[in-house]
Amino acid sequence: MTRKTVRIAMNGVTGRMGYRQHLVRSILALREQGGLDLGDGTVLWPEPVLVGRREHALKALAEKHGLDEANISTDVDAVLADDSIDIFFDAAMTSGREEVLKKAIAAGKHIYTEKPTATGLEGAIELARLAREAGVKSGVVQDKLFLPGLLKLKRLIDGGFFGRILSVRGEFGYWVFEGDWQEAQRPSWNYRSEDGGGIVVDMFPHWEYVLHELFGRVTSVNALATTHVPTRWDEHGKPYDATADDSAYGIFEIEGGIVAQINSSWDVRVNRDELVEFQVDGTEGSAVAGLRNCRVQHRSATPKPVWNPDLPATYSFRDQWQEVPDNTEFDNGFKVQWELFLKHVFAGADYHWDLLAGARGVQMAELGLKSSAEGRRLDVPEISL
Repeated sequence: MTRKTVRIAMNGVTGRMGYRQHLVRSILALREQGGLDLGDGTVLWPEPVLVGRREHALKALAEKHGLDEANISTDVDAVLADDSIDIFFDAAMTSGREEVLKKAIAAGKHIYTEKPTATGLEGAIELARLAREAGVKSGVVQDKLFLPGLLKLKRLIDGGFFGRILSVRGEFGYWVFEGDWQEAQRPSWNYRSEDGGGIVVDMFPHWEYVLHELFGRVTSVNALATTHVPTRWDEHGKPYDATADDSAYGIFEIEGGIVAQINSSWDVRVNRDELVEFQVDGTEGSAVAGLRNCRVQHRSATPKPVWNPDLPATYSFRDQWQEVPDNTEFDNGFKVQWELFLKHVFAGADYHWDLLAGARGVQMAELGLKSSAEGRRLDVPEISL
């Protein structure tokens, strides 16, 4: 076996997602398993270079995980000028992403990035065009496609379980503490539109790729975005005005006549089995998929509910569904996509979750906000370079 070291600049790694999912559960997990076997006698050894604004936080991470302190930096430009860096990854604040990705592309680095890729569709398409012209490979995190629950749902779709799919209903969200008497679980910038915050910008790109990959291209969007909690308290305990939407209610039409309804909220208390659930109904059967689990009810086993408000129900509707077995081992979805991207860059493996796919997510968020502001349904044009 030949070991090839891959140096990956990880910008924004001190943030929640950058640290937990991308550094610890993906890159460091790959190191713990001995690297990534490309299948041709080569093993990729990822070497993270931690990039951020707070040097003390970067040093603390390096010390905690036994990483060389020489591989930390608060100077993004210096990192991009380093010829030994192969890949630039960004999980920093959305508002600065477009600019830093342009710099990384100009420096000839392969790009892997969180969503959204830009604050507007024009900028997102420009990034995809620049990457293609520069000959660098790009990837956009689309982690929910690799969740066990959605992988089981995809298995059902590919096997024809549903017959003709009619509709999709999604529920996502949880209660994010306001920050006055309990610490908020999300950073305050998420609730300021001027800093790139808002649940539409955060979650509609997810819904675009989930719907696109599982059911087909989204052809229209009709959304209502609102700010249910207008005042929150920041990391220093100071009150601030929440200028970004914290809840969104969307209806999406999909090619072939499928209708999807997805509610997204940071102001909802959870009364479901998982933080996100999708119910898919078809002529031959239905399924409810979450992060890990998936339940089904086939046409042949569909009971006959009787509407009688005068008598209490003597049975559980949930008990009438069948659990879909795992039938395989599921790895962390972020790690799986990192592996696919690394194989794409260094072994030429197929990969289509690129910056153009990311631009579709930005388009969905942009149209969602416009639909809400104008109070009308909007068509979703196809985009290309």
